[in-house]
Amino acid sequence: MQPAVKRIIFFAAIIAFWEIGSRLELWMPIILPSPTMVWDALVTGFEDKTLIYDLAASFKRLSIGLGISLVIGMGLGVLLAKSKTADETLGTVILALQSVPSIVWLPLAIMWFGMNEKAVIFVVVLGGAFVMTLNVRVGIKNVSPLYIKAAQTMGARGWDLFARVIFPASIPYMVTGARLAWAFAWRALMAGELLSTGPGLGYTLRYASDFGNMSLVIGVMIIIGVIGSIVDQLIFQRVEKSVLQRWGLES
Repeated sequence: MQPAVKRIIFFAAIIAFWEIGSRLELWMPIILPSPTMVWDALVTGFEDKTLIYDLAASFKRLSIGLGISLVIGMGLGVLLAKSKTADETLGTVILALQSVPSIVWLPLAIMWFGMNEKAVIFVVVLGGAFVMTLNVRVGIKNVSPLYIKAAQTMGARGWDLFARVIFPASIPYMVTGARLAWAFAWRALMAGELLSTGPGLGYTLRYASDFGNMSLVIGVMIIIGVIGSIVDQLIFQRVEKSVLQRWGLES
């Protein structure tokens, strides 16, 4: 049986159990609305364009924040990999900050920027920059010494050695870093939008929760999960697999 068929059967079984349980009143609708109620809430949200505006606003913030985080992560990763002093000092700080959840930065972001776009984007940047930094650093440090020695025997030095050998050889790690940065940035975006003034998926999630609209809450949660899964599996996972195959790291 194909994996896609297995997934369809699995999710169909979950939805069927969910719907039947709701109709038999095994739980209160206020706690867990039925799939039909969630679907109706999503249809209403798209018909009145609320969710469309939310998606547009969220992806705008994500594209800006993720782009900045990739650039910062690339620069810091190269710095840590090429400078032992920076790696032993700044690298320790970045490693520690990587373990700090994105939502912890929200109070600081609000104090610095206020409740606006800048605060949300700041959280998104921090969500993706550190993981990108660490992957770039590891990628450059793990370049095979054989490649470097072979290039040096052919006269490659300095920037030429980095641009022609070290950087290309570390691309698989950079692609993995970009994939992880996307995942962390997406989560950070949702956390940041929970305290934003809207529009955005996170804002609508909090708004619906405040007014007890659990159908819309679950609907937005499903949208967030589906988007994360689609982007990761259809874009980043395929790119990562293609790069790994290109470099002979995966059969």
